[in-house]
Amino acid sequence: MSKQSVTVVGLGPMGQAMVRAFLAAGHQVTVWNRTAARAEELVAEGARRADTIGEALAANELVILSLTDYDAMYAVLEPAAEALAGRVLVNLSSDTPEKAREAARWAARHGARHLTGGVQSPPSGIGKPESATFYSGPRDVFEAHAATLGVLTGTDYRGEDPGLAALYYQIQMDVFWTAMLSYLHALAVADANGISAQEFLPYATSTVASLPGFLEFYAPRIDKGEHAGDVDKLAMGVASVDHVLHTTKDSGVDTSLPAAVRDVFRRGLAAGHAGDSFTSLIEVFKKEAAA
Repeated sequence: MSKQSVTVVGLGPMGQAMVRAFLAAGHQVTVWNRTAARAEELVAEGARRADTIGEALAANELVILSLTDYDAMYAVLEPAAEALAGRVLVNLSSDTPEKAREAARWAARHGARHLTGGVQSPPSGIGKPESATFYSGPRDVFEAHAATLGVLTGTDYRGEDPGLAALYYQIQMDVFWTAMLSYLHALAVADANGISAQEFLPYATSTVASLPGFLEFYAPRIDKGEHAGDVDKLAMGVASVDHVLHTTKDSGVDTSLPAAVRDVFRRGLAAGHAGDSFTSLIEVFKKEAAA
């Protein structure tokens, strides 16, 4: 059985990795990029270059978009909107859930169907089944193309709502970037005290490795809205964060990150959660959003 041919629009590092994964799996790939020179190596490796975005869209039903954001999608596709009818747009660009929903409506107005994707891997992970991508949108569209999309990474279908893949991706990034920033801050404090990143590595790794146990313990409680202070108390957490802040200041390192954390903890105290678990701070975040 012949493999589905694919168009890839956007040839940054991620787009190039996707093209190479498709080629390695035996798919015919048409490519287009605003900077045409980026296609040269891929063409030499077997891809077909489209001279225009309209030609790229016309080449295949399945069109993979690997662009900076959804604004870039409109900038690229709107001039060739007449070529969108009958296409399946798999938008692997990063953006917000609401922008993904609007993009799906926009695609439908032009006769195309839209799948939102959230790639949970750097370019080096493309082509590896242990990597994963969130997808959302029409189930029949996803199922029709799941095997082809599986060439890129494992697939994790989240539901019909076009915004769900973007939402899952962004809340993953919320965890990732906050955690990595805290790691860099800890390294700055370590460095100020003569401890190298390599020396601290096994201890940082041990701390991170302990987190799944905490997540598994607290998740069902949080879902039930239960924040009993039987295991930890917010008042003790505030004291701990204060110690981190003072250590940072004594080390001559920027205090903005631990100060921001302490501010959230203190708002929890002010809201009456001193005897509750630190997980009660989720209620502080929710009220802030509502305000």
